[in-house]
Amino acid sequence: MGWIFIVIIVGFLVWRMMPAKGVRTTTTTELKGMLKDKTKQFIDVRTPAEYKGRHIKEFSNMPLNSLNTQLDKLDKSKETIVICQSGMRSSKAASILKKAGFTDVVNVRGGMSAWQG
Repeated sequence: MGWIFIVIIVGFLVWRMMPAKGVRTTTTTELKGMLKDKTKQFIDVRTPAEYKGRHIKEFSNMPLNSLNTQLDKLDKSKETIVICQSGMRSSKAASILKKAGFTDVVNVRGGMSAWQG
């Protein structure tokens, strides 16, 4: 009986980590090659304190909890790359962006925890 509970928990965690439909993922290694591209917009959805502590200069800070109120500052037609600390919040942010009509959304797998720059 206990194994059913474990399977449910694991299934839920896997489901939560899957990217939203239509959201691509990229690695931090691939991200390095994208940073100079001015046709893309880069969003860091961590808290201001996390962002201040360490961030990638091309990324603008738009915390996840206020992302909905800042969508008008973004261009829906541009490719939007989203990062957080581990990839969980940015996955949620990517879902929000897709639902708001953004067509090209990319989540950085592993987030700042995987960044070596």
